Amino acid sequence: MARSLMVQGTGSGVGKTVIVAGLVRVFARRGIKVAPFKAQNMSCSSGITEKGEEMSIAQILQARAAFQKPDSRMNPVLLKPQGERKSEIIVRGKAWSIKEASAYYRDNEFLWEVVRESLDSLMQEYDLLILEGAGSPAEINLRGKDITNMRVALYLQSPVIVVGDIEKGGVFASLYGTWALASEEEKKLMRAFIINKFRGDEEILKPGLQEMEELTGVPVVGVLPYVSLSLVEEDSLLGESSSKDRFSCLRGDFSWEEIDQELDWWSKTLEEYLDIKKIEEIIGL
Repeated sequence: MARSLMVQGTGSGVGKTVIVAGLVRVFARRGIKVAPFKAQNMSCSSGITEKGEEMSIAQILQARAAFQKPDSRMNPVLLKPQGERKSEIIVRGKAWSIKEASAYYRDNEFLWEVVRESLDSLMQEYDLLILEGAGSPAEINLRGKDITNMRVALYLQSPVIVVGDIEKGGVFASLYGTWALASEEEKKLMRAFIINKFRGDEEILKPGLQEMEELTGVPVVGVLPYVSLSLVEEDSLLGESSSKDRFSCLRGDFSWEEIDQELDWWSKTLEEYLDIKKIEEIIGL
């Protein structure tokens, strides 16, 4: 049975996808058979696997980062926005339905079974799964409808790292609020924080990092610098920015060779700025 680590965030666009991509490359380079997983992704950008299955381009890229063939089990539920509050629902790589959000949530338990079966199958095949959450686990209005954040972590009893984006401001409040809104059972799984997109002198942050650990008992295992990647972040945010440092779509002129080079560079950046040894301890490697 595989071990697992879940990367959640204080919100959308904080860098979960690129951090998962970098981590799977870090562990794959160390000889670990690792796979990415995101239970549900909302994205207008998808690709087709060798088996003819449709899945989010973000998980295709993460699979590439792990040196694995993309597999719809890595993204069992894909929501493709169609406008007017409707989305096409892709289940295990095949078109399933077009529904409004209210109708979609009525199918939660069916979709959770698809997620669970995909997880169980991948856990039998791989040594390590790096799981990506969606949005934030602190969206308490959706807690009873969750199939992609804490429900996944609790099912696997997976340790969780929570990522906050300092560029947006209020990163300590966001991290603390995410932790504070978690149930006691969920808090036990929150094992580390990462601060992403920092510009400046890390010395200035140190008092805040120390106080966060004192308040929550959860250490900050790294402060990642702001970097500009040609890989892009979550599609649901693309309408707000044309920035290239987001990760669900690619430039039209990309090549896999370029992507592999950038993933190698990004994984080395993670090794430089994150406490990988501590992360290995959290995973149990």
